[in-house]
Amino acid sequence: MNLRELQAPIKRRYEEEPEAAQITMTVRSAPSDLSDPLHCAIAPDAVPGLTWRSGAHPGVGGAGDVACSGDLLMGALAACQEVTLRMVAAAMGIELEAVEVEVSGRSDLRGTLAMSRDVPVGVTGITCTTRVKVRDGTNPDRARRLLENAERYCVVLNTLRGGVPVESDFRLE
Repeated sequence: MNLRELQAPIKRRYEEEPEAAQITMTVRSAPSDLSDPLHCAIAPDAVPGLTWRSGAHPGVGGAGDVACSGDLLMGALAACQEVTLRMVAAAMGIELEAVEVEVSGRSDLRGTLAMSRDVPVGVTGITCTTRVKVRDGTNPDRARRLLENAERYCVVLNTLRGGVPVESDFRLE
C-alpha cells in the first residue's frame, strides 16, 4: 500500500481548508439491560451498527466476561500505537516482520470502591512496550526514526501524556 499516495489528497485538502482537519469523535451509550448494574454497551458514531460491550472489573464485583473500561483504555493505546507504527513504516517504505504492543495500567481498586479518600480513583500509571522486528538489511538509523516517529505521532499516547481538559456534565432528567 502506498500510504503517501493515499494521504496526498487528504493533506492537500487540509492545507486548503484547515477547518476540515478538525474532527470530533463521539461514542455513546447503546441500548442494554438497565437492570444489570455490571454491564453496559457503547457505540462509536463513526461505525454505525458496531457496539462494544463492557462491564465492571472482577476486582469491584464484575463477572470478568467482557472487557472493563480500563481494558478499553489500554486497548485504545495499544491499537493507536500499533496502527501508527504500521502507518509510519508504510510511509517510510520499511517492511515490518513482527509487531507486538503490550499496555499495562496500574490502579488501586480501593479508590473505586470508595474505601479511602486517600486512594486515587483511576489509573495511576501506564506502561506501553512496543517490540518491532524490521526486515533484515533495514538501515538502523531509519529503523530508529521509525520508532521515534511512531511515538511522536501516536494520538492516544500523546493525549495521555499531555492530558486534555475533560468537561463532565452529570444531570438528572
